Amino acid sequence: MDRQQRIVPAVILGVLLALGMYAAGVQLTEAVRVWKQSDRVVSVKGLSERDVPVDLVLWPISFSVASQTLDGLHAELRAAEEKIRAFLLAHGFSEEEISVTQPVVSDRWEHFYGDNKPEERYTASGVVLLRTGKVEQAKAVMPRADDLVREGVLLSRSYEHQPQFIFTRLNDIKPEMIAEATHEARKAAEQFAQDSGSRVGKIRSAQQGYFSIENLDPYTPDIKRVRVVTTIEYYLLD
Repeated sequence: MDRQQRIVPAVILGVLLALGMYAAGVQLTEAVRVWKQSDRVVSVKGLSERDVPVDLVLWPISFSVASQTLDGLHAELRAAEEKIRAFLLAHGFSEEEISVTQPVVSDRWEHFYGDNKPEERYTASGVVLLRTGKVEQAKAVMPRADDLVREGVLLSRSYEHQPQFIFTRLNDIKPEMIAEATHEARKAAEQFAQDSGSRVGKIRSAQQGYFSIENLDPYTPDIKRVRVVTTIEYYLLD
């Protein structure tokens, strides 16, 4: 093989090596650029809040009775339940909205020591529950529960048996609230990018916070404040 024949393959090999090194350099440059870009992110939060009226009321009307005998106690329970039921029906609620829980019966003599035992041995506490979507109607009737006392019903009040005002339509407003929170997060990211001389790129990560539902204030349980916060990371571009 003469000298010229040896030079041609060497030149071709050199050209191929140069092209390979160039391509590798381009890829390395691009990798460095992407790596640097991936390190340039901004984390922002977006908030969405709405005040919504409740659509369900749970009103437990708790009462207590006492009697010397269990048969008498049972009769007192039925009489009190019927008076409460009649009261609710008279104010426009339906039978389907009224239910009665299992009463709790106590024997006051069981752990009593001494001669002066209570005259009425047995006591019982019960609850008549109103479950209704007639929110305004329930609010109007609640202050009139004392009418039951005039009819001989011994109402009892406890922390356990308090009226509850509930908002059940969260799924109806979730999509719009998430979209609003995401939009607010984007606005915050764009403001940050503008201040830093950058542009907002694609989303790197997103985290949706949980929805919280609270009373608007301690005196307005029938209006709920629904709140959600989203946390989003955006890439920043030059």
